[in-house]
Parts: sequence; C-alpha cells; structure tokens
Amino acid sequence: MRVAGTDIGVRGADAPIVIKLEQLQRSGSFKARGAFANLLTRDVPRTGVIAASGGNHGVAVAYVAARLNMPARIFVPTVSDAEKVDRIRRLGADLVIEGETYSDALEVAEGFAARSGALPIHAFDQYETIAGQGTLAVELAEQARDVTTVLVPVGGGGLIAGIAAYFGDSVRVVGVEPDGAPTLTRALAFGAPVDAPSGSVAADALAPRRVGELTFKLATAFVDEVVLVDDEAIIDAQRALWEQLRVIAEPAAAVCVAALRVGAYRPDPKERVAVVITGANTVAHRGTTPAC
Repeated sequence: MRVAGTDIGVRGADAPIVIKLEQLQRSGSFKARGAFANLLTRDVPRTGVIAASGGNHGVAVAYVAARLNMPARIFVPTVSDAEKVDRIRRLGADLVIEGETYSDALEVAEGFAARSGALPIHAFDQYETIAGQGTLAVELAEQARDVTTVLVPVGGGGLIAGIAAYFGDSVRVVGVEPDGAPTLTRALAFGAPVDAPSGSVAADALAPRRVGELTFKLATAFVDEVVLVDDEAIIDAQRALWEQLRVIAEPAAAVCVAALRVGAYRPDPKERVAVVITGANTVAHRGTTPAC
C-alpha cells in the first residue's frame, strides 16, 4: 500500500510511503511467518508444540497448529490483550495464563516443555522463527523495488533480525521501540542483551525483558539505527491510521508511523521509506480509535 506521507501526518513528506500490511495475515499479524517456518521444517512430536507469547505469537502458533492438525499449548501473561487471548482459545489451543509479563510466561512454558516433550517454538530467538519473519523482506523487495529504508517495530527482535539479515547493506533498516520498553536500545548501549523496562501501551507485543541473543547478533551486524517513541505518539499514530486510511493497528504496529509523525526518524527527501504494520489483534470501536 502506497500513501503520501502527509496522509498519515508526516509533515513535509510528499514522497510516497509504502505500508506493509501484515495485519492482513490470517493470524492477524506477521507472526504466522515464523510459526509456519517452525512447524513445516522441524520434527514435531506427538505431544505437539508449545509457545510462550505476549499474544500475537501465540495466536500464530495456535492458527498454524490448527491448520496442520497438531496439538498446541500456549502460555500468555496477564498483560496480554483480551482479543488475542480469545483468539487463541477460539483456535482450539490449550491456553495457560501465567505471570505478569512475557518473560514470566516463557519461564513456565520452558518448564512444561521439558516435562512434556512438546516442541518449544520461541517467539523470536530461534533460527527458524527469524528465517520465517525474514520472508516479509523477500516480499517487500519484490513488491516495492524502490524502497531504500524500512522502519520495523522491535520487541524481542525476531522480525527486525530477519528483515535486516535479508537486506544486508542494500536497504537501510531502522528499528522503532516504545520508550517504555527499549530492549534493543538498551542492549546496543550495553553491548549485549540486558534487562530493560517493560512499561508501555504496547507492552503485550513489544516488551520482553530483553532482546534475544541471536537477534542481537543480527541487529548489531545489519540494523542501521534504533529510535524511540512515547505512548502518546503511539496512540496518536493508531488514530491517524484508522481515521485517514481505515487501517486498524494494535499499538505495537503503530510505532513506525509514530516515529515518522513526531520526527523520531526524519527521512532524507531522496529516501523511499517503508513501514511495517505488524498486527491488528485488538478490538476496534466504530468511529473511534482502535482499543488498546
């Protein structure tokens, strides 16, 4: 989807901006890519698969497991969006709500996987997951050959790692994080993955305790820059996407548009920018901003 920058409130940006609409995936987010990559390329035991998730990864694994007729158990924290929790249930996976944050749910899930023999599907720090998310870059390169810069939301880093590894030095890759959950920003400053705060309106999708080990290595090698946006900018970007384009985006999916709107990232006039709308597993109310 191509729009003028001014259509989404990017001042002085007359050049078209490419919007990659990953919320149109059947699972409601880009996470279906990594889930399919895992379940189609790995040996899945009869006990099925297990995943910890803030929400979208859990929906994706539940969706793919249902399509492939495999058992799935999904662990989510109490912070998870109610719409995502309901979708996991509707897709037929066993659902466990445990802990206050993604990291808490992951710890419980890892213990269950060790006891049950189920195959763990990591939300971001796994080669198959990263490779699956990287297929987004393959598509983008075919669909918008003139793109020179891609803005990517960052949580655990699986999406930006896959995209950046595919593009290498051919396209500038910029990460965008909530300032209340600066996982990659903190890691880059420290020189290694390190615990970061997890308080943001986008906490259910972009606030693991720390960025992944694998994703950090790829980000260090290929990501050009990481910028931060605050919750007010995220909510305003959500509203702009809905009111101007009728695109529903959950808070985590609006961070890149937020970065452009508030000038956290200011593209050069010669740049051709793409932004990734990562998901829309949220509840929308007619005539208002999609609910957070």
